[in-house]
Amino acid sequence: MIRIAAFLILGLILFSCGETYSEEEKSDFDKRIERYLKKKKIKCVRSSSGLYYKILDPGEGPMIKLKDRVQFTYKGTFLNGKVFDERKEPVEFDVQTLIGAWKEVMMYLRPGGKAFLVCPPQLGYGEHDLDDIPPNSILVFELEVKSVL
Repeated sequence: MIRIAAFLILGLILFSCGETYSEEEKSDFDKRIERYLKKKKIKCVRSSSGLYYKILDPGEGPMIKLKDRVQFTYKGTFLNGKVFDERKEPVEFDVQTLIGAWKEVMMYLRPGGKAFLVCPPQLGYGEHDLDDIPPNSILVFELEVKSVL
């Protein structure tokens, strides 16, 4: 739990620092993500931020807000399918402290909601080399909101 909390806090710091990528780099991330989705035969929506997502179940009740605290489970993999983190027991965080990709997708969900997302580096951990996540990694997540507090 401490490790993931550190990752999420680091993600907030990195995301809020305004780390930027060139249009060429972002285009390369898009191409890699699109090849992955085509190979897996997954249809996703691409947001203006570059996040690819699919709402599997929107959930019920009021929409999640930036000021909310959420409990959720998730599984994180690389494009090659290797799992780098998984939480089967709910973790709890303020939405505003999440990495950009998670923060964005939470705005589309309600309690009980489920989503699949492919996160380009600029919405994840960027150029930073973390223990289990190399710099500039494209990350794939499946998450389920268990409750909104």
